[in-house]
Amino acid sequence: MTTTTDRAAEPARRQGTRIPARAQIMGWLLLVLVVVLMAIMLIVRQHLYNDSEDQVTQALEQEAGEFVAFAERGRDQRGQPFTGAESLFLSYLEQQYPDQAEALVGVWETPTGLSRPLSQGQEDELERLARDPALLARITSSPLPHGEVDTAAGPMRWLRVQADTGTGERAWFVTAHFTADSIADTERTVRMLLLISAFGVLLAAALSWVVAGLILAPIRQVRQTAAEISEQDLTRRIPVAGRDDIAALSDQFNAMLDRLEDAFRIQRQFVDDASHELRTPITIVRGNLELLGDDPAEREEVVRLCTDELDRMTRIVEDLLILAKADRPDFVRPAPVSLAELTSDIEAKARSLADRQWSLEAIGEGEVAVDEQRVTQAMIQLAQNAVQHTQPGARIKVGSALRQGVVSLWVTDTGPGVAPDDVEKIFDRFAHGPGPGKGGAGLGLAIVKAIADAHHGRVRVLSAPGEGATFGLELPAFPPHAPTEETTA
Repeated sequence: MTTTTDRAAEPARRQGTRIPARAQIMGWLLLVLVVVLMAIMLIVRQHLYNDSEDQVTQALEQEAGEFVAFAERGRDQRGQPFTGAESLFLSYLEQQYPDQAEALVGVWETPTGLSRPLSQGQEDELERLARDPALLARITSSPLPHGEVDTAAGPMRWLRVQADTGTGERAWFVTAHFTADSIADTERTVRMLLLISAFGVLLAAALSWVVAGLILAPIRQVRQTAAEISEQDLTRRIPVAGRDDIAALSDQFNAMLDRLEDAFRIQRQFVDDASHELRTPITIVRGNLELLGDDPAEREEVVRLCTDELDRMTRIVEDLLILAKADRPDFVRPAPVSLAELTSDIEAKARSLADRQWSLEAIGEGEVAVDEQRVTQAMIQLAQNAVQHTQPGARIKVGSALRQGVVSLWVTDTGPGVAPDDVEKIFDRFAHGPGPGKGGAGLGLAIVKAIADAHHGRVRVLSAPGEGATFGLELPAFPPHAPTEETTA
């Protein structure tokens, strides 16, 4: 039976399609292409039909206009006046040469009905259809001067003109055009466009498949790299080429891997440091507890030793946690603070560390943007370091200065000093400087350096063996992205 907890533990069903991105890109491109081509074909088809209709209309109107102009002259080519409708039509038709799909017909009324039509056209099926008496009767009796009828040879468009013969006869000149051939030409053109478009779609499908593969290749590489990355190997990176969106994605993925690698490195370093440094106090506590006897004095001494070791373990863990947080963006939170007040507070807190001759050597004036708590922590650590390397009553000076946008804070002691070869080493984790005061875990100066680095600054050491040492912080007065006095007002 499936419980609510079991159902909650199941992964949520993913929404969306299973179609690969490459196929989706190709499909959408082909869909857009097909829609565009269909629209183009419909527009071209309609344009061809309209153009064909316009050409037929112009041809009909031209023939009708020429006949009207000829009839208005009232004379034939020899200058003789027309004697009737038959004379008019014979005179006009004998000089006409109609197109293959065109027919010119003259017809007039007689006492017995319509006359035998006169025409000038090809001696073929089209001319016979145009001279059909029943068809001509429909045309001459139509209330409209133009129209279209269906014939055995396909659609036929006609235009009728009233002929003035001067004898009172009712006569009509009919020009007809069979449109089957023009329609067939248009359909052939459309079919040709359809075949060309189909070939273009197939070619576009192949090209879009290849192009989509080239575009998605870096993304597939990102996916393969992500699949090959493990906690033991975070060094793999994606090669970046170009300046497009895919290159930006690769840059962001590599940056994410850098952050992950740093996070795992910090985690492993924390575990290694903790296991290395905590092993000794744990061994001491366990050994003393195993040898614990019944003597009250002995018990008291063992409890004291165990308490000291547990306190030391606590300090080590706290220091390691501070160092583990040093790479986080919120490790320091700079804010505007008075440098003079900060220096006075540091000197006042340092006086409670030990019996030394504490003094303020210099006090800087002005507003600076630093993390007051972290800077105080670093300076107290430097003061504690000076205490460990000096004797009671020794002179220790604390000072600060603000010059050209750089904040300097320092602690000067009169201890044994630091050899030049040891200056870089003493800021490493669990490193101990020379002299009798090396009983700590060796994390204090590493924390100082981490705080300085987080402020985009540095730690400086001025020392010579046997002449004391000056440990100082040099920090930008307003580091990047730090709030200013105006923004906090």
